Amino acid sequence: MNLLPKPISFSWDQGNIDKNLFKHHVTTSEAEEVFSSEPLVARYDAKHGVSEPRFQALGKTKSGRKLFVAFTIRSKQVRVISIRDMTEREVQAYERTEENS
Repeated sequence: MNLLPKPISFSWDQGNIDKNLFKHHVTTSEAEEVFSSEPLVARYDAKHGVSEPRFQALGKTKSGRKLFVAFTIRSKQVRVISIRDMTEREVQAYERTEENS
């Protein structure tokens, strides 16, 4: 995926850290692992990218947890907006991509 800055770095907002941990039980380290996973399936999110470009990605952690992440790129850093477990439909789409890569 060419849209990610190299080297990849992250910018975290405390409110999003708390929300993702308490609501979705996802830590910042798990979120960061998704961006180094293969395959990382990402696309532009035109619906939510009104004030700035937004993206959605499907990936997995080192332990194999499959996660959906919504993010933007600010000042050459990935800023995670939301991260949660994939829905069953997202898992199926991700696994198809995994099989074809």
